[in-house]
Amino acid sequence: MKALITGADGFIGSHLTELLLEKGYNVKALSYYNSFNFWGWLEDIPAHKNLEIVTGDVRDINLVKSIMKDIDIVFHLAALIAIPYSYLAPDSYLDTNIRGTLNICQAAKELGNIRVIHTSTSEVYGTALYVPIDEKHPKQAQSPYSASKIGADAIAMSFYNSFQLPLTIARPFNAYGPRQSARAIIPTIISQIASGVKEISIGDLSPTRDFTYVKDTCNGFLALAECDATIGKELNISSNYEISMMDILNLIKSKMDNEVRFIIDKKRIRPEKSEVFRLWGDNSLIKKLTGFQNQYNIEKGIEVTCKWFSKEENLKKYKTTIYNI
Repeated sequence: MKALITGADGFIGSHLTELLLEKGYNVKALSYYNSFNFWGWLEDIPAHKNLEIVTGDVRDINLVKSIMKDIDIVFHLAALIAIPYSYLAPDSYLDTNIRGTLNICQAAKELGNIRVIHTSTSEVYGTALYVPIDEKHPKQAQSPYSASKIGADAIAMSFYNSFQLPLTIARPFNAYGPRQSARAIIPTIISQIASGVKEISIGDLSPTRDFTYVKDTCNGFLALAECDATIGKELNISSNYEISMMDILNLIKSKMDNEVRFIIDKKRIRPEKSEVFRLWGDNSLIKKLTGFQNQYNIEKGIEVTCKWFSKEENLKKYKTTIYNI
């Protein structure tokens, strides 16, 4: 199988690249074009005979068609994902997330109904109306980012319904682990502690999340791709539990044996109606269809993540004194 991974230079994409290579796939990894020939987190992956790195932009339909010509399956992860930045640049989110998804689906259709795994997000659900959140939960656009992903999901599913494109929507809940951007709470806390900060700048600690270790997230993607019963469906990839931001902070302090204090930074707090206060994902459907099982509980995942960020060669890649939106 030859797989294309869009957004392969990102956090989840780089881990998925490693997993597919390990499983014997030939991988074409799309990195966002830049004149420095910098491939993001793909720079940390050793050269491999089955890995081809290409650069480009999913917003360009001609580029998308050209890189998909010899592909059996597409894992479409390329997206703008930072919620605070979507308040400042919503047009960019519509262009990348919706048009980019349209381009992938259109190319897949025209090139012979290539299998597509489209990446959604738990943010499309908004604050839980009931828990655990299953795939029938209403969608709530509580930020321009979540609105763009709701639109992207709808475009993707329309190609299944209209053209029988063999497509699956993967909906990961809050992935975490090595290489995650410091815009997310777990690397924010760990990187600040590891850099010797005595007071951690943090946002609202009351919301809960369903944190899923990134290797489990990637195994979920692979399980969906290798099961035809998932075609035409939206499926959660989650851990089926919730934990508050405060409890995550205390767990990290414990794992790092540090009594750092935290201070609330107003810049890190979302507008009240935009904050998603509760996420807890029901993963029973993916388990039923594919046999997927999580391998990492929160204790194990946080421990591995703390160790990675605490290594000097990794920590130096983060600007811990800057609020990364």
